[in-house]
Amino acid sequence: MKPLVLFLTIAITAVTANAQPKKPDYMFNVKPFKIDVQQAVLDDLQTRLRQTRWPDAPADIGWNYGTDPVYLKSLVTYWQNGYDWRKQEAAINRIPQFTVEIDGVNIHFQHIKSKSPNAKPLLLIHGWPDNFFRFHKVIPLLTDGYDLVIPSIPGFGFSDHVSSTDDRSAKIFATLMKDVLNYKTFFAAGGDVGQGIAKSLANLYPENVKAIHLSDVGYPDGSEDWSTMSKAEQEFGQFIQGWWYREGAYAMLHSTKPQTQAYGLNDSPVGLASWIVEKFNSWRTPGGTLDDHFTKDDLLTNIMIYWISQSINSSMRTYAVDHTQQLASSQKVNVPTGVAIFPGDAPTPKEWAERKVNVKRFTVMEKGGHFAAWEAPDLWAKEVRAFFESDAVK
Repeated sequence: MKPLVLFLTIAITAVTANAQPKKPDYMFNVKPFKIDVQQAVLDDLQTRLRQTRWPDAPADIGWNYGTDPVYLKSLVTYWQNGYDWRKQEAAINRIPQFTVEIDGVNIHFQHIKSKSPNAKPLLLIHGWPDNFFRFHKVIPLLTDGYDLVIPSIPGFGFSDHVSSTDDRSAKIFATLMKDVLNYKTFFAAGGDVGQGIAKSLANLYPENVKAIHLSDVGYPDGSEDWSTMSKAEQEFGQFIQGWWYREGAYAMLHSTKPQTQAYGLNDSPVGLASWIVEKFNSWRTPGGTLDDHFTKDDLLTNIMIYWISQSINSSMRTYAVDHTQQLASSQKVNVPTGVAIFPGDAPTPKEWAERKVNVKRFTVMEKGGHFAAWEAPDLWAKEVRAFFESDAVK
């Protein structure tokens, strides 16, 4: 079998030692947080939208060359004439939010406490190109039994614009859970960047992390001994190789030249929207249109969080700092792990998952994609609960 191309190494990195960080010697100053975007920022946004210089495009090209120009123009028209940021801002602000400095980084997080006296603490970790808003639909589905902690990864949203490796983010989040919020043991769930951080947490803090739930576990990078891989794993490796050729250009840019791309994305709201919505279209449940899976309000709120926080550059830079490091996230996880594979995501076989994590529950889902907690919140929340409430993690 021909080995996968070298650039797949951005997906999986080498093993690092399980070094425990020193306990902070300072007091944590947790501050309530509210989003309050100045009107001048919103007025400037509208000016930029009106002054967009649209590129040409072949007739009826759809999504074949990237972002569909017809769809994007319809989204921008709604952004100008129908979208209400103040309404979305108020809705987000109804959820308790805070900031705290940990390891020199100011971290934004939502903390929603359950009314249940036996609530389980659950850390939810987003990925790219989303942010903490990924989980807004599952909050009411989980708070009857879980205390939810939903942070912005360093470099994303309203956390400091410090791009961080999986391991450093894991150490920050462990401090947040153990020392700031006083959860000595907790659960974690994530996908995309969030799965790497969750795996680092499990490997660096196995005495604190009781179990993790993932929607992906990492991908073949060509370094594997294919003679030890099952037929399903080899087919998966071939799929991933093809996927990187078709879809992986964004990750190569993020990993090698993020600054080059950042000038345009931080300056043009339409450019930013194009870079983000193309991924939502490509990584959703197959079938239908993007509007069948995500509302324009939701898509624009996600984009707006990038725009108003000016975090697109630091979020992309995360890829560059991660792929040059040796990380605990590449080491096999021994804590109990639940894995849910959604049809809009990579078709991970169970044998591959078992190489990467201690699989206690493996489910192939009927609906949902890369942003499953957002696109299919009922199914995602039900599956997460089924795992964390099973005998395997008690």
